[in-house]
Amino acid sequence: MRTACVIVLAAVCSAVSAADVREIELRRLFAPAPAELAAEAAGRIYIYEGLRDTDVERALEEAFERVDSMMFIRTRLTDDSGEVRRDPETGDEIVADDGC
Repeated sequence: MRTACVIVLAAVCSAVSAADVREIELRRLFAPAPAELAAEAAGRIYIYEGLRDTDVERALEEAFERVDSMMFIRTRLTDDSGEVRRDPETGDEIVADDGC
């Protein structure tokens, strides 16, 4: 039974794309549900991973009163046109890394 649960969980997790997660995080960041706001008021911190730096800047402007409940990691850096910057040698996305 446990093996079947792990297989089902793996299938569900693999069906969720990075774009889906980003949409979920953006919705949570800019249009949180009442239960999410209650969790934040109770001290819960949500970790946002892989958002663009422009999304983080917007959050700091539009939802500053909730900033104590936010943590941003692996923030993707963008260029002047809003496109995610890439390492010219590897093609990998450039992310902010604070060493944590």
